[in-house]
Amino acid sequence: MVVTLEKNTRLSKFGFRFNRGGAHLSRTMMLEDLSTLLGYINDPNVDKTDYLSAIKEDNCLGKRSGKTRELTSRHLVSLYSLDTNDILFRTLLFFWHRDPAGRPLLALLCACARDPILRTTIPFILNLPEGSVVAQEVMAAYLDDMEPGRFSPATLKSTARNINATWTQAGHLQGRVRKIRTPAIPTPGSAAYALLLGYLTGARGPALFKTDYARILDCSFDRAIELAREASHRGWIVFKQVGDIIEVVFPALINEQELARLRHTGGPGE
Repeated sequence: MVVTLEKNTRLSKFGFRFNRGGAHLSRTMMLEDLSTLLGYINDPNVDKTDYLSAIKEDNCLGKRSGKTRELTSRHLVSLYSLDTNDILFRTLLFFWHRDPAGRPLLALLCACARDPILRTTIPFILNLPEGSVVAQEVMAAYLDDMEPGRFSPATLKSTARNINATWTQAGHLQGRVRKIRTPAIPTPGSAAYALLLGYLTGARGPALFKTDYARILDCSFDRAIELAREASHRGWIVFKQVGDIIEVVFPALINEQELARLRHTGGPGE
């Protein structure tokens, strides 16, 4: 327990969240709102106050009331931080503008790092065979099994609906009411981002391709290697492979302060 707490504390400094709540108690991962916001402010150098002002003052998301704008900003911060001092958001922006096709998976990866409730559903969704039906009631039962009695029936129902909608936005499910498990479509940018998240949690070498974040890519180990190699060719990461030896580093993404933090801790989990 102490080791887990220490690791979570270290990861929190990179933007990961481990609180008891989560945006999915009342929202999806809000892909449309995020896309609109990042299209409205197309500048990676602005700070968090600019994003909040765009939502609450400019009403760039077209919300009907000040209260709704406030709630929307709060949930977007919970899911994505909107703070470039956090490596999770800063690198999300990096790939967002370089790999538009990867945006659904990029958003899901960041949301999973920052929403513990959504994160708990990763193995449930990814272990389902293609073509499986994911009913809202099944997801609700899974959430209840994880923490029996924590949520009321109404909260379980709404949270299950929100989580199923998020996995649909990301491409792992299809259908409006009847959700069907389908393969997501990974890209070089989403693969690089998944590897970065795994790196921050302490994975190295081949283990980077086996974390829950890498599994979200929904592809084989060999396909993930191909995507990492493509991301390296584009200069986003550095990928090297000699036989079974794999090295992935992120000189364009991790700043000196963050590298020092990783070295000081020996790398989370190392």
